[in-house]
Amino acid sequence: MNKKWMKAAGIRALKTICQTAIATIGTAMVLSQVDWKVVVSASVLAGILSILTSLAGLPEVKGGDEA
Repeated sequence: MNKKWMKAAGIRALKTICQTAIATIGTAMVLSQVDWKVVVSASVLAGILSILTSLAGLPEVKGGDEA
């Protein structure tokens, strides 16, 4: 894992975390009904899964199949 891979994987994980937070918040009828613990835990889990998936390879990084 080099610096370029870590940057690409970090950006991908951050995007995934944001997308998961938006989707989780969007499931509540009104903002006051948002369960913030669920939003945070689902988002963190999505970020971890994104990093683990990136270990299989990143098309953004030349030789992306080599972690």
